Amino acid sequence: MPTRKTPLVSGEYYHVFNRTQNKEPAFTSKKDCERVIKTIGYYFYQNPPMRLSYFLQLGVDRRDEVISKMGRSQKIVDIISYCLMPNHFHLLLKQVTDDGISNFLSLLQNSLTKYRNTKYKREGHLFQGRFKAVYIEDDVQLLHLSRYIHLNPYASSVVRTIEELANYPYSSLREYLRMEDGFCTREIIEANFKTTADYRKFVFDHADYQKRLHKIKHLTLDIDSPSV
Repeated sequence: MPTRKTPLVSGEYYHVFNRTQNKEPAFTSKKDCERVIKTIGYYFYQNPPMRLSYFLQLGVDRRDEVISKMGRSQKIVDIISYCLMPNHFHLLLKQVTDDGISNFLSLLQNSLTKYRNTKYKREGHLFQGRFKAVYIEDDVQLLHLSRYIHLNPYASSVVRTIEELANYPYSSLREYLRMEDGFCTREIIEANFKTTADYRKFVFDHADYQKRLHKIKHLTLDIDSPSV
């Protein structure tokens, strides 16, 4: 396997993304998107005791017991923010252990491929080769990526209004707006804002600008990049 151009270093932050093969719209139904989020939230701990498919077959009490034990294990990545789009995903990650991001993405993508192949009687890979990873150089870029990821559904017209974006169920924005609990490590972002309302303003005030940039890009490039 060729060496990755961007080395993945423990303690550092990365924008990680990948797209489905042939732009297959894999993340559109509520059930499938909820499965993706469950998969993200299950595999970021070290050495999960069983496959997610087996875990989901357990009773509620047994699942709570497994999650409690996993919560005492070391994480392999911190999930700062995420967003699902119809044919790709975005993750803002901190690598906690050596090879943490690679191991996490392997578990995530393999699990989602098996789930989708079984459910839809399909074969082959779900994702387009190796995931992409962009190194986050400083706190300014980290804040920008958090906002960029959360604005993706609006910029790409998956949702039409800011109100719909605030209620988009397949990103971590609702965690940051204190509308639901989740698994993201938010402190590195939230430390830059006095209140939740300040973060909301930081994101939403940039929404129309990001949408204009998205339109310009697609007028000049005959591609649908997973980074948008």
